[in-house]
Amino acid sequence: MMRWIVMAGAVSLGAMGATVAFGQDATSLQRARAAFVDGSGTNIGMAELTDTPQGVLIELDISNLPPAQWVAFHIHETGKCDPADHHKSAGGHFNPDGREHGYLAAKGPHAGDMPNQYVHSDGTLRAQVFKSFVRLAPGEYNILGRALMIHAKPDDYETQPTGDAGDRIACAVIE
Repeated sequence: MMRWIVMAGAVSLGAMGATVAFGQDATSLQRARAAFVDGSGTNIGMAELTDTPQGVLIELDISNLPPAQWVAFHIHETGKCDPADHHKSAGGHFNPDGREHGYLAAKGPHAGDMPNQYVHSDGTLRAQVFKSFVRLAPGEYNILGRALMIHAKPDDYETQPTGDAGDRIACAVIE
């Protein structure tokens, strides 16, 4: 019984703390969208981004990806998704601090590094990813106008500078 009381208290205090400390409700949060295109320029899905006091929540709904496998997911520095150059127009990973790539790197990660995502057997990727280190608000860590990228392989979280993540297969400009 004591365990239940402690857990319920923690949940209630957490919710109260967020409301009191930040004074924001769902209608006052900054939001952005990003439309994913594949290598031929076909629209294959969307991301909805919500700025929070601690970072950005990214909700993904993408289809027509390679089925039943893990893929890398990053924020790239340039908001350009040109299928003619295989999305190389999006530049490298967003890295305002000049850190090494990857969660396993001693001097990492890039601000744009994110966890691998699993594509279901039907080729869809639906996920919610929370990314601290970045914002939709003005400043050094602002990701508005940058690109979200899905790669063909999973990120190994340490190979420089990209995690050996393979081809860029889906790209979306954050607007």
